[in-house]
Amino acid sequence: MGRLLTERRLTLATAESLSGGSVGAAITSTPGSSAYYLGGIVAYANAVKESLLGVDAKTLRLHGAVSAETAEAMASGARSRFGADLAVSTTGVAGPEGGSAERPVGFAYVGIATQTAARSERFQFTGTREEVIARTTSHALDLVRRHLIAKAEWSGHSSRS
Repeated sequence: MGRLLTERRLTLATAESLSGGSVGAAITSTPGSSAYYLGGIVAYANAVKESLLGVDAKTLRLHGAVSAETAEAMASGARSRFGADLAVSTTGVAGPEGGSAERPVGFAYVGIATQTAARSERFQFTGTREEVIARTTSHALDLVRRHLIAKAEWSGHSSRS
């Protein structure tokens, strides 16, 4: 992922709830990440999602903090606040408590935002809190990677060197 961002001179930001900074930590553990990673916001509380990421209170009220709409708004807000080309977000229920029939423990959304659109993917993970966070982090990084590869293939450029 980092190589693809560097080659394309693209920047990335993060907005994390469920993962609590794990995505940003994974990115910055790679040497050279300062070339593409601008920073991140850990927005665990809804008030922080609203104030720092610009998530509309109505979105949170109608759809909840763990929803596709919130994941997409978080990613869009991070992209905008940091002036990044792309942003990725995480929201969900890490457990072991806090789940419901509608959103059980391990339920997560990973969002991605570009300058033109935002989308998200829904997951249902199993395992301990740490495993849910690790899987969500891995899927967030993979979503960015897949977006970059798909964009390259769509534009006729190969992402493989």
